[in-house]
Amino acid sequence: MPVTEGPTTSNALYFGDNLDVLRRHIADASIDLVYLDPPFNSQQDYNVLFAERNGTRSAAQIEAFTDTWTWNQEAAGAYQETVEKADNAARSLRALRELLGTNDLLAYLSMMAPRLIELRRVLKPTGSIYLHCDPTAGAYLKLLMDGIFGPENFKNEIVWKRSQPKGHTANRFSRAHDVILFYGRGPEAKFHPQHTVHDPAYVEKFYRYVEPGTGRRYQLGDATNPNPNRPNLTYEFPPGSGTTRVWRWTKERMAEAYAAGIVILPEEGGVVRVKRYLDEMEGNLVTDFWDDIEHLHGSAAEHLGFPTQKPEELTDRIIESSSDPGDTVLDPFCGCGTTIASAQRLGRRWIGIDITHLAITLIRSRLHDSFPQETGYKVIGEPPDIEGAKALALTDRYQFQIWALGKVGARPKASDFKKGADRGIDGRAFFHEKEGGSTKAIIVSVKSGHVKVGDVRDLRGTMEREQAQIGALLTLEEPTGPMLEEAAAAGFYLPEYRLSPTEKYPKIQILTISELLAGKNIVAPRFRDVTFKQAPVSPPPNRGPRRRNTKLSEHDYELPAVPAPAPESKDE
Repeated sequence: MPVTEGPTTSNALYFGDNLDVLRRHIADASIDLVYLDPPFNSQQDYNVLFAERNGTRSAAQIEAFTDTWTWNQEAAGAYQETVEKADNAARSLRALRELLGTNDLLAYLSMMAPRLIELRRVLKPTGSIYLHCDPTAGAYLKLLMDGIFGPENFKNEIVWKRSQPKGHTANRFSRAHDVILFYGRGPEAKFHPQHTVHDPAYVEKFYRYVEPGTGRRYQLGDATNPNPNRPNLTYEFPPGSGTTRVWRWTKERMAEAYAAGIVILPEEGGVVRVKRYLDEMEGNLVTDFWDDIEHLHGSAAEHLGFPTQKPEELTDRIIESSSDPGDTVLDPFCGCGTTIASAQRLGRRWIGIDITHLAITLIRSRLHDSFPQETGYKVIGEPPDIEGAKALALTDRYQFQIWALGKVGARPKASDFKKGADRGIDGRAFFHEKEGGSTKAIIVSVKSGHVKVGDVRDLRGTMEREQAQIGALLTLEEPTGPMLEEAAAAGFYLPEYRLSPTEKYPKIQILTISELLAGKNIVAPRFRDVTFKQAPVSPPPNRGPRRRNTKLSEHDYELPAVPAPAPESKDE
């Protein structure tokens, strides 16, 4: 049964199937905004590529997830669970089966249906949901969303134009956009209109003056009132000039504006003009066609190598459009944590869910790099003790390996996700001894079963073959005496660039899972760690004009300044 109290916590990462997490941990009407970017039905196997912090690409890569949905017993069960309910969601899914048959696309929709139903349950009456999809499944998801949220709560089909099309073909146009389906939970859903900056050419032409002293960019506007029948606004200005007009302001306010330097008096025969400042004008209203947000390029500072990573500018716009500071944002397919990073920087609380320990490790690294002063989030669903670690090892050995590697900050190898020889390597970590120095390696082997002295000898041989500086053996079992002796016999690694004459590190290090849970870690120059591509330190909220729903500043434009004009003799 769904929980009925508030979420277990906010600012939390949940490891597990998002359907189970939603049902067990997230309360009714407790979430302000949901953004989800689930794997599309694109029939692709995605690999995560890790890049070194010096900009080079590592040969190590891991299979993050298989973006393929197959009609099988699990999909059939999800379909049956939904259609047994006498509601619009059931009718929508039955109609889609009638249209599509029992194929992989129906499997995708059947797996999404119960998750979307739960996401509707957890949304507040003022909440909204943004579902990111591509054209291969977008139309069918729209029908499913209409059945779950109601067509009356459909807000927009947002088109996000990609700067790089998804391939070119001879028999159709290249696909160059994603679709984001935007629904409110109900008629009270929050929404804050967003604005983009004016075109620089427009600003240069129409806001060409710069006020001395303040540097504020402005244009000169008409001070008269378009309504001629306003006796209370009809007076002589300037006093004694003989010029009587129907002015925009009262006599008192006009005098105050003149004293503040906002009103410019003309030369003889001219017309009184009023300064209109650029930073008091809103930009262009954002529509449902988003072509001003670049697809995330590999050269971008925030690019972490995750194959489906979206730019923070995209999630920023969504979060600022449909939530307020202090609200709770949920991403049930949080991947490398773009939504979480945006929510953290914009002052929202957040909950992220992912089914891989890899994602949790990546997000931890990202939060550490982007918000070095921020702490306080929780990770829920990871083994809290040795019994939990043993249970994870029994149910999913590969996830256990990834979890253990994450505890020491190591990256998994691709072979962890594929059957076959791993050549004695489960993961690697890297470091530089000095700025710009060569990359040094730590080889990590994870053992969830019985261990023996031969495992240490094998690790030592792997280190020599791979020319690694340090080897670490992570084990559920306690090491034997011969294992400890063999590790000690390997000696110490002496860094070429030592911080002190006594700096040295055991070449072979054995750590038990119990020790990892207690906080012990590999002994190495970790302050010079380069294992994961570093996320940039996050700037403060509203870092760019496209993220604003407030007034724009003249400092958002790099344009030549035009001096303030002298009093004018006639209207422009």
